[in-house]
This record gives sequence, structure tokens and C-alpha cells, in this order.
Amino acid sequence: MTGTTSRIRIAAAPISWGVCEVPGWGRVLDAGTVLGEMAELGVRATELGPPGYLPRDPAGLRELLGGYELELVGGFLAVVLHENPGAALAEAEESAALFAACGGDMLVLAAATGLDGYDDRPKLSDAEWAALIETSGEIGEIAARHGLRTVLHPHVGTQVETEEEVERFLGDSALPLCLDTGHLMIGGTDPVALAEHYPERVGHLHLKDVRGELADEVRDGRLPYAEAVGKGLYVPLGDGDVDIEAMVRFVHGAGYDGWYVLEQDTALSEGSPEDLPKRDVARSLAHLDGIVSRLPAAR
Repeated sequence: MTGTTSRIRIAAAPISWGVCEVPGWGRVLDAGTVLGEMAELGVRATELGPPGYLPRDPAGLRELLGGYELELVGGFLAVVLHENPGAALAEAEESAALFAACGGDMLVLAAATGLDGYDDRPKLSDAEWAALIETSGEIGEIAARHGLRTVLHPHVGTQVETEEEVERFLGDSALPLCLDTGHLMIGGTDPVALAEHYPERVGHLHLKDVRGELADEVRDGRLPYAEAVGKGLYVPLGDGDVDIEAMVRFVHGAGYDGWYVLEQDTALSEGSPEDLPKRDVARSLAHLDGIVSRLPAAR
């Protein structure tokens, strides 16, 4: 990693290599390839990826990541929060224990619908929304007992997706957010404006860039999310319509000292070039390097 990007904490995620929990998402590269390419690019930390992709026993996971000189940031946990809270809390307990045992400090929580994929969402009643808020708070307490921080990830196809839902969550919950620049934009929220309005609620950052015209089609229901990803909804940083530089400048200036996770959702077909993810992540790193080189020097 270059000297400028070393001024911030950069991590990656397996989804940038097409590794996703959604059935039929696409070709999944083996863990050795994904972690090895992260290391070759100079990345020194990763999120865990979907359940079952990397080892779930702490010793095995520590050994695997250590072989590539990678730290664990933590991981993504998409669970149903609006019903059957016992199941969600049990999953959170298991994930939090694993993340903590392997040196992670972040639990990235998403309010799953209970349906497969990210294309359909049931409308919640007020009682179900209240249950979502209560369960997410209890998960935050579980994670805290393991020394982890919890952030709620507004995400396409979950129960917290739209600008209205994000604002409602911020009003009803004390949990900070994972500001995912791509998912927020697709859901109709300006990520930079959200960060500027709620700087104290920025707990974690996922940097991704998106093509605005495809984001509009997903938001309007004209294009299924998974199909849009296959059509190139996500692009390397700087190639899309998210103002990545404005986001980085603002959160850095506001004192954010957490992870900047490069997370470009990718779906690989059988004909996709084997080195496509590595090339795209390299371009994102180069773009981020340029942004960081223009940041004001620390006083």
C-alpha cells in the first residue's frame, strides 16, 4: 500500500471478488485466491464475508488470515430483526464471539427481510418496526460484551433501505450507521449529505461507486438488484456517480478514524476474467490513494 493511503485504515471484503450469500449470485472464487490477491494489493485487513466462506472456528480463521498477514475487521450479519428475536440474538452471539476471538472489532448488522435475495421487501407494521429497533439494540449490547461495536447497515432489499427508513432508524435507535455509499445512493439517500447531517452517527464506512442510471432503475423497481449487479451497477471508485472524494474529505475532516472498507459488489459469470476483481480493486485503491494525497495534513 502506498504512503498516502497508509494515512487511513483501508480494508477489503470478499464481495468485491464475487463472494455472496445469495443463491445463484455467480461464480465464487476460492478463499486462497481472494485472500492472496488482497495481500498482493497491499490490503492488510478484511471483513469476514458470508457465513461458511471462511472458517467459523477461531483457531482456523486466525491461522488462515495470518498466513496472508490480514487482520479481521469484523463481519456482516444479516438477520431478521422484526420477528423471532431469539434466533437473531443467537446468531449475533455466535458471530460476535467469533469476530472478537479473531481480533475483529465491528459487527455490521443488516435488517434482513427473511426472504431470499434482495429484490422483495415486506412492509412492516409499527409493532414489527418496534421489534426491529429493540432487537437491534439488544444485538448491540451482545456485541459490546464481546468488545465489539455494532453498526446498522442500510442495505438494498432490507427493512432499512430508503431515505425515510434511514431517518426513522436514526430517530428511534442509538446505534450508529455503516455508511455504505452505494447502498445509500441506490436507496435514495445522498451519502455525503447524511454524513454531514449526522457526523456523530458514522460508525463504519463502506466505499463503493455506482452507475446512477442503473441505481435509478433498481430504486424504481424496473430492474432487479441482482440483475443490475450483473450489468455493472457497481464500478471501481471514480468510475461512477457517487462523490467519493467529498465523502472521504468530510468524514476525515470530522475526525472519523475507523475503517474505510473497499466493497464493490461483484457477480462473476463463468466467462468473467479470473483477474477482473483484482484489477477493479486495484483501480479503486489507486483512486482512493489520489484522494488521500489531497487531504489536508494532520495538525
